[in-house]
Amino acid sequence: MAKIGTIGLGIMGGAIARNLLKAGHELVVHNRSQTVVDELVALGAVRASSPREVAAQVEFVFTNLPDSPDVEKVVLGEDGIIAGAHPGLVYVDNSTIKPETARMVYDRLKAVGVSALDAPVSGGDVGARSGTLTIMVGGDADAFERASALFPAMGKAWVLVGGAGAGQIAKACNQIIVGAQMVGLAEALITAQKAGVDPRKMVEAIKGGAAQMWTLDVKPPRLFSGNRGPGFKAYMQHKDLGIILDTARTYGIPLPMTAIVMQLYTAMLEQGNGQLDNSAIISVYESLTGVHLDELLRPDDVS
Repeated sequence: MAKIGTIGLGIMGGAIARNLLKAGHELVVHNRSQTVVDELVALGAVRASSPREVAAQVEFVFTNLPDSPDVEKVVLGEDGIIAGAHPGLVYVDNSTIKPETARMVYDRLKAVGVSALDAPVSGGDVGARSGTLTIMVGGDADAFERASALFPAMGKAWVLVGGAGAGQIAKACNQIIVGAQMVGLAEALITAQKAGVDPRKMVEAIKGGAAQMWTLDVKPPRLFSGNRGPGFKAYMQHKDLGIILDTARTYGIPLPMTAIVMQLYTAMLEQGNGQLDNSAIISVYESLTGVHLDELLRPDDVS
């Protein structure tokens, strides 16, 4: 069993921390909000007052943070992970950030003897709780091999994609598809309802065919029950789309579909719905069409 630090204990980070504890690892935790820290301490974790204090006493330190500036602050800031660095420490970042930031952090930590892996995840809150995440990793093979002993507590699949930043590039590609799926789902549900067909029956009819996907399996039941809470927050989906488009500009890649998806999520945020699940992008279509999913047709209304 390993001694592991975890920093950033929100929906994803908190679930990952619980699974690492369940697997028998020793855990040192730090978070701005203390409620989840108190919960984890009650389960056997040790509280730390700063990222520096976490890093100084563990073999591995994981972060799950909102954006690139947060990672820079936690890793490189005053009392950051780098201040508690020691030879042999492996840093694993599960955040979704800019590839350039991941590479910069890798270089800065390598200079003080710390191995860094950018290891963003996919699978949402469901995957985080159930320990079935997919982990996309960039960094050195030896650090990946060491960290791979911990990944079974977190996920069902993990791949070393390439060098530093490659995990973030893979996550950007993942989010291109996720964003398109959420928008496609919204359009399909609204199309069915506006045309007088029960969206629940439509989903049942198509989910075993060529349209089958994780999004179609997981999101409609939540939406049909009126649950639009996260999940994966829409403002984070918007942030990820911004990273994708920044990366596309860096490499000269035209991404017209992703640009449209970004505009739809911008509209959702302007509606004040950024804290809702990314599947709640359907709210934009409801505004455009005047049709609302919470007003589903009764079966005897369908012609």
